[in-house]
Amino acid sequence: MEFIRKLPIPQEVKAMYPATPEMLRIKEERDSEIRRVFTGESNLFLLIIGPCSADREDAVLDYVSRLRRVQEKVQDKILIIPRIYTNKPRTTGEGYKGMLHQPNPTEKPDMFKGIVAIRKLHMRALAETGLGCADEMLYPENHRYLSDLLSYVAVGARSVEDQQHRLTASGLDIPVGMKNPTGGDLRVMMNSIKAAQHPHTFIYRGWEVVSSGNPYAHAILRGYVNKHGQSLPNYHYEDLMFLCGLYAESGLSNPSVIVDTNHSNSDKKYMEQIRIAKEVLHSCRHSRDIKKLVKGLMIESYIEDGCQRIGSDDIYGKSLTDPCLGWDKTEKLILELADQL
Repeated sequence: MEFIRKLPIPQEVKAMYPATPEMLRIKEERDSEIRRVFTGESNLFLLIIGPCSADREDAVLDYVSRLRRVQEKVQDKILIIPRIYTNKPRTTGEGYKGMLHQPNPTEKPDMFKGIVAIRKLHMRALAETGLGCADEMLYPENHRYLSDLLSYVAVGARSVEDQQHRLTASGLDIPVGMKNPTGGDLRVMMNSIKAAQHPHTFIYRGWEVVSSGNPYAHAILRGYVNKHGQSLPNYHYEDLMFLCGLYAESGLSNPSVIVDTNHSNSDKKYMEQIRIAKEVLHSCRHSRDIKKLVKGLMIESYIEDGCQRIGSDDIYGKSLTDPCLGWDKTEKLILELADQL
């Protein structure tokens, strides 16, 4: 390894780019609404929705502003949490790793510029739209750079077995979704939720810390890959009933699941997300247990349909990673889901 430079700690970055009291007030109000969904005090349905990866500030803010306008139309049924995923896991290590690594996708990685870029992006999204946003906790030690801004965190399928992710999640006061691992073993996911809901003593960023446990840690079903490398879904009625049984056995707080409509559930066929979302609502109508368990959906959506390669067409609002549902289809889907709730 070549050590390039020592990066400022999160406290220093927060001092350089501070969240205003008004931003923190808005976030706390939104956080309280989201927590009430997971505790069962609110019947609102969550939509964690947005690009597979945030790639440029202007397009992402344009997209989130559109979500803000739709939120006003469906606020009695749906609570929207924009996905602003600024660091992306790559299965082989190749490809665009997100704004944290490359704030400009066509330039070489610059981690300090990336830290500043993702903080500014999340600050602007919160301040300009009033929506608390979601990001993936790919690197647990980096979470503190955004900890005062995020309303929702996801732990990915490749990270859910990692001890540091589980322990860090146990110290957060916002909902943390634990995805099922790529191999599909739901008990691995349940163990992760249990670990996150319990208190721990551990080392974090060079400190000895004690966490209090996170009662809002919950499941995310994203499909899985079998031994032949084939994608298989786990969003069907039978899958949701099986998860109800696992939760009943577990004794965990606030039994909850978010269904990811893309990834292995759709085999990354982004148009399938529309059908999958509606099927999940159909299952909710046929089982009180499933309706109580399913708190919402995760959908990959951006301004333009599909995806593109870096430096190819450079189409504004088109994903650089997995293909996403375009805006017109997204808006129509949100309104249709609200009608069915």
